Amino acid sequence: MKSHRLARVSEVVRETAANAILFDIKDPRVKGVTVTRAEVSADMQHCKVFVSVMGTEKEQALTMHGLRSAAAFVQTKIADRLTSRYVPHVTFVLDEGVKKSIEIMRILREEQAKLAPPADAEARADEDAGADEGDDDDDEGDSDGAGEVKVDGPTDRPN
Repeated sequence: MKSHRLARVSEVVRETAANAILFDIKDPRVKGVTVTRAEVSADMQHCKVFVSVMGTEKEQALTMHGLRSAAAFVQTKIADRLTSRYVPHVTFVLDEGVKKSIEIMRILREEQAKLAPPADAEARADEDAGADEGDDDDDEGDSDGAGEVKVDGPTDRPN
């Protein structure tokens, strides 16, 4: 079968499964689910729907059990939407990609923190360097008389 047709069928399956999970399934076990992708076999007999589930390991297992129970319901929703000879048998697979990417980002941040000096130390070093150079933003005035000078009280200048 042509790959672009499989891609279109996979997208329809993903969309339909996501809508069914989000709006139609009334099972209280199924919550915090995101459908990440769907893979349809070349003969269109089987389909894997990859889902990401938020929560603890126990909550994830409970949600996956609820999804497995609702697989036939989701399959009928897909059958209503597809106009093909076969309706793929739906199986739900827990997608660990999101969890792994969060873990990788955490590790990268830790390594970057080890290599680079803390941001507070850099900010303090920049402030110290700026104070040594003599900023023009000082309210005390400059030694050459070209800066601003604060005057306390009325002045004798006319308006």
